[in-house]
Amino acid sequence: MSIEVEGISKLYGNHKALNHVSFKVEKPEIVGFLGPNGAGKSTMMKILTTYVNATNGVAKVNGFDITINTQQVQKSVGYLPEHNPLYLDMYIKEYLAFNANIYKVPKARIDDVIALTGLTPEVHKKIGQLSKGYRQRVGLANALLHNPDVLILDEPTTGLDPNQLIDIRNLIKSIGKTKTVFLSTHIMQEVEAMCDRVIIINKGEIVADKKLKELRESKEQTIIVEFDYRVEDAFLLKLPKADRVVNTYDFVYEITFKTTEDMRSHVFDFAHDNQLKILQLNQKNASLETLFRELTTE
Repeated sequence: MSIEVEGISKLYGNHKALNHVSFKVEKPEIVGFLGPNGAGKSTMMKILTTYVNATNGVAKVNGFDITINTQQVQKSVGYLPEHNPLYLDMYIKEYLAFNANIYKVPKARIDDVIALTGLTPEVHKKIGQLSKGYRQRVGLANALLHNPDVLILDEPTTGLDPNQLIDIRNLIKSIGKTKTVFLSTHIMQEVEAMCDRVIIINKGEIVADKKLKELRESKEQTIIVEFDYRVEDAFLLKLPKADRVVNTYDFVYEITFKTTEDMRSHVFDFAHDNQLKILQLNQKNASLETLFRELTTE
């Protein structure tokens, strides 16, 4: 077992950031750790990486107790914190060489992680000259430098443009084939694209722990459709297996169907038969988003 958490609690004064949290993560597995701001995600990650001590409970990373075997945990974990700490006056290679010396890894590994994270075009620059997206890549390269068995990534895609985001997403998916990746994000599409499993935390407590496959097999789907003029909800409920209709804005509607069958062709035919012009038609995988909202909204 790569990560084992049993009854972890964390108090900041009278505020309970984590309340008896327990979960396990196997290798290889990519697990998305989700929750609203202030739910306890970053606190849990800091505890697992030994940056913060838990108030109560036990946790192990790669079989090492986070309290007793602190150095062994640090050696086996690659950590990208939410606020990526970098030395802005250093060149990329200089910064990675500095950390390689701390980890006592071969200097050849520096070129490997630079290529792996797509830093080659910017390698001649100081970190302070880089965009936010490239700084994030430097942090990820540093997390990978010592080839750890477990990667803990707090908001790893922050600041990336769409092209960079796809590159980093593919990199994380590739890493997850042989290593354990435990990551937090607010972007549901990223979880859907990268993760095998999702753990949702709210107010310091685990409220869901599900395989993404289970969510994808939900017997409900939502179609987003935009017409060229307003349509009555009751009229759209005449669609076969339609369960509910929400007019999100202007002439855009979210139609939820109680079926696993792809209903886009039915919506298209319905519009054609009723002289409606469709401006957009998309299938929305709403199960994860819906679950998140249900479990984290008052």
